[in-house]
This record gives sequence, C-alpha cells and structure tokens, in this order.
Amino acid sequence: MKCPRRQFLQLAAGVAALSALSQTARSQAYPSKPVRVIVPFTPGSPVDALARMVTQQLSTRLGQSIVIDNRPGAGSSIGTKAVTTANPDGYTLLLTGPSLVYIPTLYPHLDFDPTRSLAPVATLCSWSHVLVVAPSVQVNTVAELVAFARASPNKLNFGFGLGTTPHLLAETFKLVTGAEINSIPYRGGAQAVTDLLGGRIDLNFGTTATLLPLIQQRKVRALAYTGVTRSPDLPDVQTMTESGFPEVGYRPDSWQAVLAPPGTPAVVISKLNREINESLKSPTLKAALATLGFEPKITTPEEFAAFLAHETDKFPPIIRAAGLKPD
Repeated sequence: MKCPRRQFLQLAAGVAALSALSQTARSQAYPSKPVRVIVPFTPGSPVDALARMVTQQLSTRLGQSIVIDNRPGAGSSIGTKAVTTANPDGYTLLLTGPSLVYIPTLYPHLDFDPTRSLAPVATLCSWSHVLVVAPSVQVNTVAELVAFARASPNKLNFGFGLGTTPHLLAETFKLVTGAEINSIPYRGGAQAVTDLLGGRIDLNFGTTATLLPLIQQRKVRALAYTGVTRSPDLPDVQTMTESGFPEVGYRPDSWQAVLAPPGTPAVVISKLNREINESLKSPTLKAALATLGFEPKITTPEEFAAFLAHETDKFPPIIRAAGLKPD
C-alpha cells in the first residue's frame, strides 16, 4: 500500500526533527566524562605548556577534567596515530601543529595519512622563532654566522627536535646560505636547549618564550627573528628579512590546533570549536599565550580545514628542497 504524499512528508519531517533532537541531546550530554588530549611532544616543551594553558580554560567551560597525555617520538607520528585509531566520541583529541603535514613526507611508509585521518576541530595560535647561538660562537649577525660557517665547514652543530618546525628552519637555513653545519636531532626541543647551554651544540631555533630568559641572562645570543616584523620581546634583534635571508621563515612558522578521530559527530566538533574559541577570547588565556610569544588564532572547523589543506600543499615541497630527513 502506497503512503500518501502528505503522510510521507509528515513522516520525513518527524524523522528530521527526531534526528535534530538526538543531536541536540548528544551535544548537551557531551562531555559526560574526562577528556584526554594527546600531545605528541615532550613534557615541558612550549607545545606542552600551551596544551595545559588551553585545557585549563576549556575544562572549566566544558565542566569536565581534561587529561594531557604526552606521546612524543617519530616526528610526532606516534601520538598522532593513536588519535586516528581512537574511538570517535570526542573523548580523545589531538593537539598538534605543522608536524601533522610534515609526517607523510618525512615518513612515506607510514600506514596512515594524518591530514586525511583526522577531523579538524579548531586552531589555537601561531608564532615565529628566534635564531640563537652559544656565547662561544663569536658572531653577532646572521651574515657573520654564515661567513664563519663557510670558512669552517662542519665545525658548528645545529640542534633541534626531530621533525619539528625548528628542524625544518635549520635545514632551510643551511640550504639558503650554503653553510655546512652539522644537524643534531633530538627527541624534543627542550633537550636541544639543554645541550646548547652545555656547549654540545652551537645553534638553535626556538620560541621567544623558551629562549628570552636565556638571551636576557646572556647564556645565548639572539641573531634574528623569523617573523614579518621584529618580536616585541626582542626589539633590537633583526628579522631574517632584515638580515638578508627572507627565505628563512614561513611567517608565521608554526601553529597549533586541535583535531579529533575521523567520524567524530559534527555536533561534538561544533561544541568543542565553540568552547575552544570562547576560551581563546579569555583575557587570562590571551595574556598567558603572550608570555609564550603565541598569538591566538580563531577559526571555524571549515576554516581550519581550508587552512590545513593550504599547509599540506605548501610544506612538502619546502621539506623536500631542504632535504629534511626523519633521522
């Protein structure tokens, strides 16, 4: 027996209404238990500090505790993969940055594609880096550094976290300047800074938050900043462009964002995006981010997806040109 058109339309409307009510109920119920955020970087790193700042605000807004789960290693691919295979219910999230788009190029034999295996939720912030040298390296400008490195091939050591933006910046610097400098990869950037202070490496790209106190204490010397304009924390330090090497730096170099497992309900992603964006507007969080040299970056999931697609197209050619290797 055929269903009359009017009854069919009423039935369809009823199903749509029930679906909308179900999604609304799911959104209101989420989260009903603690949320885990996987950070594929070492504890104590700038990204780890960012994660704890953001989740503190977000936890208050969501009314649930948020647990940070640090899983560094393999250029951040270990922690990233853990989220791609997690239950898509909004209770396991990933906080990461540009390494997300580096992974497929650095590790072509991975059994997953991170940029296609995760759902964009929200961006958090962006920033640039400062190039510093150990006091034992008797140079005061980038030009002097390049001249020294060319005159003394492989005498200097560049330290960085493996598969990170500083790693890419260091290799790009070497490529652009033609300087023969040894590359020393570390499991995390914090270890590189420790060895910089211990005299085991000579150069490092890092955030102003990490390096500013060391610069002020004259434990390291700042040569250049990779941003479009000079860092407000280092007004006397030239940009890479002012130093004559505009190709070094990506303006901004780095960003951090939150992603979820594929298949996470849109209503959950929408709620997370809304609450994260409101958290970023908090004067308290904005001030805290400023202490790290980070600038808040607010987007919708759709805007983040478009940004991620642009980054995915932009960085692989740069990585290949720089000869970046995972180890």
